[in-house]
Amino acid sequence: MKLSICIPVFFGAKTIEKLVIEIKNRLNDYQLEVIIVNDGSKDDSDKICINLAEKYSFVKYISLRKNFGEHNAVLCGLGYVTGDYVAIIDDDFQNPPSEIIKLVGKAKENNYDVVYSRYKKKKHHWFRNLGSKFNDLVAAWLLDKPKGLYLSSFKLIKKELVDEIVRYKGPFPYIDGLILRVTDNIATKTVKHSDRQSGESNYTLSKLISLWLNMFVNFSIKPLRIATVIGIVISFFSFMLGFYMALEKIIHPDIAIGWTSLIVSVLFLSGIQLIFLGIIGEYLGKQYLDQNGTPGFVVKEEYL
Repeated sequence: MKLSICIPVFFGAKTIEKLVIEIKNRLNDYQLEVIIVNDGSKDDSDKICINLAEKYSFVKYISLRKNFGEHNAVLCGLGYVTGDYVAIIDDDFQNPPSEIIKLVGKAKENNYDVVYSRYKKKKHHWFRNLGSKFNDLVAAWLLDKPKGLYLSSFKLIKKELVDEIVRYKGPFPYIDGLILRVTDNIATKTVKHSDRQSGESNYTLSKLISLWLNMFVNFSIKPLRIATVIGIVISFFSFMLGFYMALEKIIHPDIAIGWTSLIVSVLFLSGIQLIFLGIIGEYLGKQYLDQNGTPGFVVKEEYL
């Protein structure tokens, strides 16, 4: 069986060489293919990855012209894989390469399309864990994610499914969203999660928000439906309140119309309208960038 391993690299100069060597030593029972995608790193990642591609025949290296984001880099790498199964693993060594064997074993149990990793205890920073929990809740609502499925970045995908995923040509990919819209034949496997060997997580608050917006806007129309429902509810209660106030004025004509309640109502409804306009603007903006030919990634160099 041929096993492809896709590794997005961002400031991974201190770990990527050790990771490739560990993959070679731990997974030598498979016909290996390692796809490294440098996502615009400004350290020595490029130089080290070139040396790895020249040293090992099973290593392919793709360098992107700038930082496009992890999911864009992964989508780029998936376009180069040729293995029967593809493992996606980060460059920070928090997922030991030997754990890929567990994912492969689980995939073969019932011919699963995808096997996600899950952890007894995650070694991420508390902020990253909090973001993951929020992401999990949002995905369950927007993407109809199966209950109990943790959308880990460390996963194994069958090649036939990869061929469907790489058909996506938009500039805002979300790998888990692409997976969930083409299959429900998914399993999970508990694996080990280690401490980072170097540096800190590259997921800042702005990057997490950008990822959530990609999920919101590109893979679901539920936010628009919620906006419609809220608009209907507010309109109903506004009508009922107006009817009540008119009736109250008829019964008690001496009651003065409240200036405060009027201003509060105007500000509240104006705020709701601006929120909904913002949601619609996100959808239109993404469509504009897509139709304008905004690339999801641009390849600078290839070492195949």
